[in-house]
Amino acid sequence: MKRLSAIMLMVFSFAFFSCSNIQGNREETKLTLGDGSENTASGTRGEVEYLTYDDFLAKVWNFEDNSQEWIYEGDVPCVIDFYADWCGPCKRVAPIMDHLAEKYNGKVKIYKINTDKERQLASAFAIRSIPAVLFVPMKGKPMMQVGALPKDQYIQIIETELLDKKENIK
Repeated sequence: MKRLSAIMLMVFSFAFFSCSNIQGNREETKLTLGDGSENTASGTRGEVEYLTYDDFLAKVWNFEDNSQEWIYEGDVPCVIDFYADWCGPCKRVAPIMDHLAEKYNGKVKIYKINTDKERQLASAFAIRSIPAVLFVPMKGKPMMQVGALPKDQYIQIIETELLDKKENIK
């Protein structure tokens, strides 16, 4: 009985904190920005930037030209949130990403990739469960975190893995 309860708890936890990348027959809700648009470049306030396939190749990694080696194209580290509009945990992560964009304005770029619209990118990174967040340092390999985390954990990863400021965690 204890074993069955533990298994049910694990299944519930996984379902609660991440969504499978299979849309099915769900009604899609659009994420719109303040100006009514759905996909805009980041401004000066530290806003999340929504990436398309071509944007990703230009700003993050052009794996079409260099598929053998990770070469980051950006000028500051970045965080990439792979999400879908229908995903509940993704909706809980969205305001956290907005906060991180403001907090790290000019120090870390915060990008979002809609896995339903950018299936090639989702496939390239083998995204099977969302939200999936890719942390990309200036040098070295990126690291992927699957599932919704509390804001303080995202901050800790950014501070220690991207900015290397362990003493500045808040």
